[in-house]
Order: sequence, then C-alpha cells, then structure tokens
Amino acid sequence: MGLGLRALNRLAGLPLVDKLGLRRTTERAMYTGARVGFRAAGAVGRSFKATQTLLKPARLAGAPSRSLFDLTPDDDQVMLREAVLSYAQEQLRPAAAAADAATSAPDELLTAAAELGIAQLGIPESLGGAGAQRNAVTNVLIAEAMAQGDLSLAVACLAPSAVSNALVLWGNPEQQATYLPAFAGEHTPGAALAILEPQPLFDPLALRARARAVGGGFVLDGVKSLVPRAASAELFIIAAELEGRGPALFLVESSSAGLSIEAEPAMGLRAASTARVHLQGVQLPATALIADADAQVYRDCLNLGRLGWCALSVGTAQAALDYVIPYVNERTAFGEPISHRQSVAFAVANIGIELEGMRLTTLRAASRAEQGLAFSQQTAVARRLCIEKGVQIGSDAVQLLGGHGFVKEHPVERWYRDLRAAGVVEGVLLV
Repeated sequence: MGLGLRALNRLAGLPLVDKLGLRRTTERAMYTGARVGFRAAGAVGRSFKATQTLLKPARLAGAPSRSLFDLTPDDDQVMLREAVLSYAQEQLRPAAAAADAATSAPDELLTAAAELGIAQLGIPESLGGAGAQRNAVTNVLIAEAMAQGDLSLAVACLAPSAVSNALVLWGNPEQQATYLPAFAGEHTPGAALAILEPQPLFDPLALRARARAVGGGFVLDGVKSLVPRAASAELFIIAAELEGRGPALFLVESSSAGLSIEAEPAMGLRAASTARVHLQGVQLPATALIADADAQVYRDCLNLGRLGWCALSVGTAQAALDYVIPYVNERTAFGEPISHRQSVAFAVANIGIELEGMRLTTLRAASRAEQGLAFSQQTAVARRLCIEKGVQIGSDAVQLLGGHGFVKEHPVERWYRDLRAAGVVEGVLLV
C-alpha cells in the first residue's frame, strides 16, 4: 500500500498530468487509495505453540498496600523512566514527523523499543519474563515517558504489551503457555487489543461484534476500528458480545480464516498504522475465550486501557509544555519576549497546573490497580480530566505558537491531533 501511494504521489506531481487533463482522475485515485487503503487477509505469522505445561496460571503478585499515600517513584522506576525517556527523545522525536507522513512506524524503532525489555517487565519469571509483582504504576511511567517522544509512535511500540499484560492478568494456563513465551523472547510478535468499533457514540458495553458458540468453539463476526499495527499483527485480543453472556475477550491469530485488514488512516495516531479488522465467520476453538467471559475482567480491561491513554496524554502534554516554555521566552514581539505578556504567561501556567492534575489522578488510579483495590471511580476521574484538559493543552500549545503552531515545521499541531484520540479510542493499551 505504501509503495502504491508513493507512486501516486509522484505521479500527481508531474506537470504532464495537467497537460493531459488527468488532474481530477489522479486526485480521485489518491483519495481512494488513502480512504479505502487495502483489504488483505490476515498475515500468516509465527506458529504459536505451548513450550511447557502449566498446572495453574502464572500471576504477578499485587503490590503491597501503602499506609502513607505517596506516589513518588522508587529508584528502579526512576532509572527505567529515564531510560525510556532517553529513547523517546533521541529516537522517537526525530522520526515522528516522517512516520506521521508515512502513516507507519520505522521497523528499526519498533525493534529498538522491543530491545528495551518493556514487555518482559509484565511477564512472570516462570515464563521467561522479569516481572515479580503487578506494576501498573511503572507501566504508566513508561507510557508517559515514551509519549514525550511522540504519542503515535508510543502506541505503535506499546501495543503488543496490551496483549501480553492481558494474558498475564487473565489468561488460563494453556493460553499463557502458548503465547506468553513469544512475548518474553527476543522477537516480540506484533499484537493488538481491539475494542473500538466504527459506530457513532461507541459504547464498549454494547458491542456490535458478535460471538456465538458453535460445536466446541466460537464463531466471530464484526468489525473493529483504529487497531494499531493491525496489518503486521500476529495476534489480536478481540472484544465481542458473546450470545447470552455479554461482552467477552477472545484470542484471535491473524492467520485465522475470515479475518481481513483494511487500512484506516485517521486524523491522529497516523504513525501507529491504524486499521480496521474485519471478522467474517472466524472460527475459534473453545480455548480462545479469555477468563470465561467474566464481566469484571472485561470492565477491568476497559479501565486499564483508559489508564494507558491517560498516561499517553500526560506524556504528550508534558512534551507540549517543555516545547512552549522556551518558545515564548525566545519569541519577541514589540521588542520583548512574548512571555512578558500576562495572557501568554497565564496560559503557560495553566498548562502546568492542569498537567499536574492529570498526572496525579492517573498515578492514583494506577496505584490502586496494582494493589488489587477497586479503581473504576479513580480511572473515570483521570480519564475525564485527561480527555478534557489534554485537548485544551494541545490547543493552547498551538495557539501560543501563533502561525507556527499551525504548520508542520513545529510538532505541536501533531500533538494536538494525537491528543484528541484519548477521548475516542478504547483499549489499545493496558497498564
């Protein structure tokens, strides 16, 4: 698809197109290519096979309860965050504009992200990982740091962790033994969590994707929207309404018959290569169902996914603040820096104030999640704040740069587009 669109772009730039009167035809072809994209059968990925037999699922222990409310990161979390932040600023930030234009993340960046070992942190040692206890707060810090490089590329890098984390939290022994060793290895498979559907006012508790029990397994039908890296994914966790039981999560390999991919480039998240996943009579074994369609598991999945988006919003808002401060101090008008104007100074101060509120509410919800406490209410507060204030921060950053905020020479317009995704996309990430 990329080669085809690149060829069309070059063709559109030739003067010969106007001479031959083919301008409108060429533009229509480019529009169709970008809008419809491609429809391809699921890629035939690796063959997932159990490498060991587990008598019981491997779970990470909950973090110890804290008598003192303190969200200060410990030394290990600080070192990990600094390592991820260095990667984000040195590798993601310089590549972000080109990846946004190409609507895909460079393979070398995804490989480098996998080499950081982020996926292994959430996998128990018994399955080849490095996890000792639930680490929702650490995951939030990682997602925030990575988003300071670029939110869209962060989604592309972290999408497989949503699947591995879900398997650790809710997978049965057979599911864990079959799939988790691949995520703990050197070559992490492409994977994604797919909850969102292409419908207005989407309600994740009223799914249109359907699953019905047939024989000894299930059959899935429906469409999932804005799934990151779907064209290269080898494994999906698909949310579907199971007849008579409510929303449920299913493990679906990309090589399954009846699964196809359609490109779906959006306003933001362009580097994440978002696409639609079409399911037409996809047959699954009984072992594909996660947690026996437990309603609480599905709600926890939603809440953890929303926390992931909160963390990404916080990181991108922090990047915007760090970019705006030197700009308003160096940009002069009427003989002095524009930061000397109260309206500008107050706008920058408001970004800092709202950013701290977003960060603290997100960390509070994540802290309760990793301790095994109820965190739905805290997640709802964090999500509302991050959606509303995140978009406002993105808009203010564009406004503070004036005309520069509207052009692609500066990254704030891209951050604004990406920040709007937090209120639209469900799932994708789990913390």
